[in-house]
Parts: sequence; C-alpha cells; structure tokens
Amino acid sequence: MTDIQISINNKTYPTATTPSIANLKLSLNSNEFVCLVGPSGCGKTTLLNIIAGLDKDYDGEIRVGQQHKQAKIGYVFQNPRLLPWRTVRENVELALDAPQSTGVVDDLLEIMQLTAAQHSYPERLSLGMSRRVAIIRAFAVDPDVLLMDEPFVSLDAPTARRVRELLLDLWRQRPHTVLFVTHDLREAIALADRLIFLSASPMQLVSEISVPIPRTERHDELAIEAFRQQLLTYYPEIKQLL
Repeated sequence: MTDIQISINNKTYPTATTPSIANLKLSLNSNEFVCLVGPSGCGKTTLLNIIAGLDKDYDGEIRVGQQHKQAKIGYVFQNPRLLPWRTVRENVELALDAPQSTGVVDDLLEIMQLTAAQHSYPERLSLGMSRRVAIIRAFAVDPDVLLMDEPFVSLDAPTARRVRELLLDLWRQRPHTVLFVTHDLREAIALADRLIFLSASPMQLVSEISVPIPRTERHDELAIEAFRQQLLTYYPEIKQLL
C-alpha cells in the first residue's frame, strides 16, 4: 500500500488562454475514499485523466509512495464502456494483464450481485447493472488508485443508492484508494472519508473536510442531510461550487 501525491503546476489546453488547473496539490492516503466536489466544467475529468496517464500534456508530477512513477490505475467512466460482443465476465477478464484464478472474478461478481448475469451480454443489462460491471472491472486490476468519474450519474435515486451500497460493500472487503468525482454533496458525504472542494477554472483547492459520520450510519439520510446543512452553514464558500 502506498500514499499518492498529486502535484499539477499547470494544465492549459493548446487552444485556451488561461489554465484549466493551476498550482493544485493533493495527497491520497492508502485505502482512503476521497470525493472531489466542484462546479461543472472546472476540470475534474481533466484531473482524473492526468492521474490516469491519459493526458500527459501538463506541468507537474504524480508520485506513488517515494517513487516517481505512473500509478496503476482502475478507471470507472461515466459511460460503462462495455464491449457489446463480450459477456459480463469476459468484459471483466479483458482488463486483466494475465490470466487470473477464476476465484478473483467470482468473488467480485458475487459481492456486486452479478453472478447470475455473468454470461449475459451488455444489451441485456440495465444501466445500473452495467455500472456495476464497470466497477468490478476497475477493481479486478488491483489498482494503486481507483478513479471514478460520476459513475452513478443518470441513475434514478433508488438505483443509485443501491449501487453505492454495493460499491461500499466491495470497497470494505477489498480496500483501495479511491478518488471519486461527484456533483452531489449528499452522495459525497455518504461515500467519503474526506471531501475535497475545488474551484472553477483554473481549478484550485478550496477546502478539505473530513466526514465524521461513522460508516455504520451512512445509510441514515437524516444524518447525511444534517451534516450537509452544517457544511453549508460553516463553509459558505462551498455553496457556489455545487
């Protein structure tokens, strides 16, 4: 297990006149669940793409432990990106560098309640099920950090709540460092150990706030709403970031 240090001095797109990200420094602790919250278009997806190594045109570095190296990444996009000609199980196994014991995939499918659907093709899956397959695929590579870019967007509230619960079950059983992007403060509170609030472009750190609600009480919507109201009262600067 390693801590991850993220330092981005400048990220400016070639056609832009101002930076998308400037002087941003973040630290992720081993097995910590961190949620990024910021206004639409502030560069959250750009940040994830940089961490994932998909965007190398920036000034800065990603440090894994004491080494300057690219982190091993699991990435859950907004779109599940499942190959339609492969089954659920085949979509998961495709992400693996080498053949794994069937037990690893079996365990992940069971935790996410997809064992019965493992031989189904994506066209037979609901959106919620497809999102669960994408989560399994990301966990299967045993990443240094798991990036999740609003993976529950467009799900109805009951489905999103259920998939969040399954994600947390999986994370508790197979802990990983998670960086999760969301625009939903309630969702962030329900999931995170720590909330990181980011400004509009150029993206900069506004606040870092730990979530004190015990994980055994994260299903309590009244407790989540009470903490949300507390945040908005004591940190009024975050209102404009939602």
